[in-house]
Amino acid sequence: MSAGHAKTPPVDSAASGLGTFERWLSVWVAAAIGAGILAGRLAPELFESLAALEVAGINLLIGVLIWAMVYPMMLGVDLAALGRVREQPRGIAITLAVNWLVKPFTMALVGAFFLKVLFAPLIPASDADSYLAGLILLGAAPCTAMVFVWSNLVRGDAGYTLVQVGVNDVIMIFAYAPIVALLLGISDIPIPWDTLLLSVLLYVVVPLAAGALTRRVILSRGGPEALERFRERAKPVSVLALLATVVLLFGFQGDVVLGRPLVIALIAVPLLVQSYGVFFLAWALARRANVPFEIAAPCALIGTSNFFELAVAVAIGLYGLDSGAALATVVGVLVEVPVMLSLVAWSNARRPTAQGRHP
Repeated sequence: MSAGHAKTPPVDSAASGLGTFERWLSVWVAAAIGAGILAGRLAPELFESLAALEVAGINLLIGVLIWAMVYPMMLGVDLAALGRVREQPRGIAITLAVNWLVKPFTMALVGAFFLKVLFAPLIPASDADSYLAGLILLGAAPCTAMVFVWSNLVRGDAGYTLVQVGVNDVIMIFAYAPIVALLLGISDIPIPWDTLLLSVLLYVVVPLAAGALTRRVILSRGGPEALERFRERAKPVSVLALLATVVLLFGFQGDVVLGRPLVIALIAVPLLVQSYGVFFLAWALARRANVPFEIAAPCALIGTSNFFELAVAVAIGLYGLDSGAALATVVGVLVEVPVMLSLVAWSNARRPTAQGRHP
């Protein structure tokens, strides 16, 4: 595989959707939330029927929608790029350390402090446990798709992004469930192991394998251009699936949102603290290690972003469509995009000039 082949397509593809989806994700999600609340109030029987469509604790309709979200993103993961991991060892090491040794645990600590201590007078203890479970599921799931967008916006090294995505996906297969189980256990939150492992299998292993197989077949028959055309055709399905999932979630959460809108803001606070804290930690480590900007910027951004599709899916599978955990993961979607765009702007303001100095 040539360097150009390894670097360009996924990032360019992500950039092409910025005007229609990624840049306005918070707007679309907010609209879907409103639609879900309204639909839940108008047709509660329908949502009850949909919630009953479960197998092994996993809702079938949500399972289909999550698959539709994740599969197109997995098409952009080039597992062959794993061989390039030694080309940027410092950036890779920093991001992996932040993603797997820091981020899940700080999310649990920050979430517990705000939800169970600082906000204790405002949130019942049982609800706080449920919201904290959702935050843990988010914090343990590093992003594997939107990172291409953030890397492109800071003009980062596309090859590094590909390597990071591939390495994270492989690690996630083995590490996500144990880390989540450990943190949920520490937090005294019940752990349905069978559902957790099944969710990782369905939403990480299987779509990753399917995406790799599809990618290989299309590249062998039509080359990179054919793969990009296929991904562009699949992208609207992913968008619609995400929005449909949010509609369903808030169809069940409507009473909570309407009755206690303060809950959304309270859940958002630890997410904001965690996101900015993780970014600036990774940024400081990268700059201290003299990692070049085109790697340091995406390194910090990748460590900050979450695989919220997986977190939403696992929260639903573990605790149900109408759970506080599911609500917390959806709040994560609302928070992430504006936060990441602000960090992209901050990073670009510190891009070195042609003379090698920061402006």
